[in-house]
Amino acid sequence: MKSTKKLINEPKNAVTEYLEGYVSSVEHMQLLEGAPDISVVTQIPPINDSKVAIISGGGGGHEPGQAGYVGEGMLAAAVSGHVFASPSAKAVLAAIRAVAGKAGCLLIVYNYTGDKLQFGLAVEKAKSEGHQVEMVLVADDCSLPGQGVAGRRGIAGALLVTKIAGAAAAEGLSLKEVAAVANDTAKQCRSVGVATRICTLPGAAPSDRLGEDEMEVGMGLHAEPGASRQKMQSANDIVKLCIDCIQQDGAADLPAGCQAAMVVNNLGSTPVMEMYIAARAALRYAQDKHKVKVVRLYVGTFFTSLDMQGASISLLPVDSGRLARLDSPTQAPFWPKDKSIVVPDKPKLALPLPPNPQTQTSRPETLSEQGQLLEKALLNAAAAILHHAQELDDWDQRVGDGDCGTTLAQGAKAIRADCCKRYPLNDAAATMNAVAETVGHSMGGSSGALYQIFFVALAAALKETQTVDAWEQGAQAGLVAIQHYGGAKPGDRTMLDALAPAIESFCAKSRSGGDVVTALQAAASAAANGAEKTKTMRAGAGRSSYVPEAALHNTADPGASAVAIWLQAIAVALK
Repeated sequence: MKSTKKLINEPKNAVTEYLEGYVSSVEHMQLLEGAPDISVVTQIPPINDSKVAIISGGGGGHEPGQAGYVGEGMLAAAVSGHVFASPSAKAVLAAIRAVAGKAGCLLIVYNYTGDKLQFGLAVEKAKSEGHQVEMVLVADDCSLPGQGVAGRRGIAGALLVTKIAGAAAAEGLSLKEVAAVANDTAKQCRSVGVATRICTLPGAAPSDRLGEDEMEVGMGLHAEPGASRQKMQSANDIVKLCIDCIQQDGAADLPAGCQAAMVVNNLGSTPVMEMYIAARAALRYAQDKHKVKVVRLYVGTFFTSLDMQGASISLLPVDSGRLARLDSPTQAPFWPKDKSIVVPDKPKLALPLPPNPQTQTSRPETLSEQGQLLEKALLNAAAAILHHAQELDDWDQRVGDGDCGTTLAQGAKAIRADCCKRYPLNDAAATMNAVAETVGHSMGGSSGALYQIFFVALAAALKETQTVDAWEQGAQAGLVAIQHYGGAKPGDRTMLDALAPAIESFCAKSRSGGDVVTALQAAASAAANGAEKTKTMRAGAGRSSYVPEAALHNTADPGASAVAIWLQAIAVALK
């Protein structure tokens, strides 16, 4: 099986090249010499004798990783190993030598056996050199019931420990005091993660261990098997599972009514939309079900597993002291600059009303002759679009994104429903405004916007008088507005190639003494001819402009064809 495509050079150099690129973009950071054996990021200047220096680290592949939190108020240095491999004791010792001053040094270690051994060996060597050094393990993953000799794994909750310990060090506390703060925080921090896709190492083939319809609860940050593999669930249900697990494990630390900080962490490639859907669910469930008052909510990509898809949730009980330290300033680039304060029951801003708000429109009990004609025209146009929707989609699949008919059909269905219930059909201007509103909420994309622009302009022209001249002026105004905001012009292979000649023909026939029906028939014929001509046009605007010219040949533009379809339907309706 081929390896997954990745934006890297040699896999073995990935961590080194990441760190070199990263520190180049951050003014207050530098690398120690010695790569690739020693990959250490330090702050500038590296030593402050009056304050405890804090170091953390682990294998690469968790970017931004600990390097993302180097800076005043958090880490003095971060040590990285190769992807998913512990850094050597030699590298950790180099970091200690670089940043440890007279106040001493605290190592915050994510609990994995390799990290614990390498950092522990470095601590002993550093002590033998006369450095004051302490080490705190973070083991926040509570997804696995059995702990064993190795203990629980350290995952994203460790960042809360790092932030609070970093703030304590910045306050000038002693090494013993900072270590105690970190240790107390670590003991009360709990996390659970759920993966929906396993990560792929640089240069390796993707794993098929997790099925397309499966997720894994408690998967390790190195893709180690988790607590359970389950069928994929909704965001709400996944979040419930995670928080129930945390609450079951830490009921004593997270009693009803307590305040907590929550981290919703992206495991690598989860879209931002999904992250905030999960955050919304987590915030509500923790507060509504478990009565835990979340007062800080951190959502983002804090500690990853390469391109793993999924998220982890961490909870930490907080008091005023912890909150002050979480809120204290830091240079660390990847710690949120906003304090992430949760405002409970945040009200929504009232919807602004137009200067002259219209009353709710409704269908008249009795339709005038004009109202009857308008209703017939709208319903026939909608029916025609619905009849040809699949055909329009088929054409659009050849020259666009394949949804022209579907989009227009959504608008047609909504117009048909609203026409029978709420259009003030005896008032053409108000009806065109109502049609614009219907199109606005039922049709997405550029088609919806362009049609809405057209109907709004048409309604404005009909406001004072509803003569044939007013309809002409409104149609022309709508055409100008579409060209102004859409940027296209006749000849660009868009709906304008049917709409522009149709309006021109309508106006010409009407002004030469023809009646409305005759003018509409001329407009429909001109629209059909215009749509037909698009078969040989080059696309100058719209999504067709991205399609190779050969693919467009002999296929009419779907948007122009749709104009011809509904105009012909109106002409037939009013005949």
